[in-house]
Amino acid sequence: MDENTESAKAGEKGRPTPSRKEAEAARKKAMKTPMTRKEQVKRERAARAQIRERQQEALKSGDEKYLPLRDRGPVRRFTRDYVDRRRLVAEYLLPILVLAFIVTTLPPPWAGIGLLMWVGTTLLTIVDEFILVRRLKKELARRFPDESKKGTTLYVLLRSTQLRRWRLPKAQIARGAPLPERY
Repeated sequence: MDENTESAKAGEKGRPTPSRKEAEAARKKAMKTPMTRKEQVKRERAARAQIRERQQEALKSGDEKYLPLRDRGPVRRFTRDYVDRRRLVAEYLLPILVLAFIVTTLPPPWAGIGLLMWVGTTLLTIVDEFILVRRLKKELARRFPDESKKGTTLYVLLRSTQLRRWRLPKAQIARGAPLPERY
């Protein structure tokens, strides 16, 4: 063993100390940040745009690594799969209510039918969502006893009221498919 290897093993740095001139040059090189506020804002905007772009791609592909924080984790993934595997009244709520609105503008016999469509769809949606949330909470308590389930109710309600093709992150499970045991 030569002297340099031995001193490096003893906890020393194993290289000569840089001269003052070299140290200052290295420090100045590290400080080469944008000189103007405008350049700095431009760089930050580009960095945020890149992050947003990655997140949008992750929302389409389901890549857990780049998903926004609200969509990450096994509890949220299970929640998405639980909603996506079912056919729900709530996902057709908006198209049915638009149709009901159009029917209510027609002459009297049809206006009553439109109103019944409106009320009936709303009631069916409320009952369906109540059942969905209750069953999901039971399943989450069984599968993830130690993990936080905060915000899952609102997450389920918002996801279930969207048409399946417009949901982000995209559905990763087929309708009617069984849920995997492990997440």
